[in-house]
Amino acid sequence: MVGTAAPAAGYLLVEQPGGWGRQALTSSRLDPAVGAVVSGRAIQQGLRALLIRRPGRHAAPERRAWAVVSSRPGREVTWWGDFGTDDELRTLPLDGSSGTPSDDPFYLVCAHGRHDQCCAIEGRPVALALARLRPSRVWECSHVGGDRFAANVVAMPHGLYYGRVDVDRAQELVETHERGEVVPDLLRGRATTTPAAQAAIAHVRGLVSDPAIDALSPAGTLHLGEGVFQVRLRHGTRNLMVTLRATARPVPGLLTCHARNEAHPPTYDVLEVAEVG
Repeated sequence: MVGTAAPAAGYLLVEQPGGWGRQALTSSRLDPAVGAVVSGRAIQQGLRALLIRRPGRHAAPERRAWAVVSSRPGREVTWWGDFGTDDELRTLPLDGSSGTPSDDPFYLVCAHGRHDQCCAIEGRPVALALARLRPSRVWECSHVGGDRFAANVVAMPHGLYYGRVDVDRAQELVETHERGEVVPDLLRGRATTTPAAQAAIAHVRGLVSDPAIDALSPAGTLHLGEGVFQVRLRHGTRNLMVTLRATARPVPGLLTCHARNEAHPPTYDVLEVAEVG
């Protein structure tokens, strides 16, 4: 799973109860014209737009929630607000200037069954388990990528992607995240870093045995060609250079529940870890 968190600087979240079609923002009860505008504006700002809803069955609220999330290291914050009509989203400030800031942790669980049934089958029980632990801080969300890793959980506001989460590990994930640490064996990566950097961080984290979310700070990624990357990391006062190669996984597999053909997803092999000045 390492290195599979979809890169994003932050998120635009829009509450939309009920069913979602395959392309959630333009095939749900949200006005599709508004959904297209929202998606385009979010992309321009480097944000990933997702629909959210509360786990379980609920009546549609009179006013729905929106959130703008900054996941950048050291600047993690969520601005929350609400809206009454879809058209209000057309002019929603994406800098959070009209929302209420919060640094409280919350959790998104991909349960987008129309995109891939794995997400609904595996995600919904996990969303309910998390909601029992943190009733006001859990949302089901539309597709986040990596269907084959369901259940997928994104720990906010840091944008930490976790995969293959099951009900038995829900409490561990919540408690670990809220003390400022990660669960290494479930962690896919952090959205604010490149896939190569995500893989480098995961490898070095294992070497230094440091679970703190910000234990390793990426200071640049260089592509040397032919799938070889160098990632510079800081760990305390140390500077480390990680050289790794992206290759196609030798054993093919189905990438989604509805896939018919097997594929060779990318994987990263670490070639060297060196301390540099």
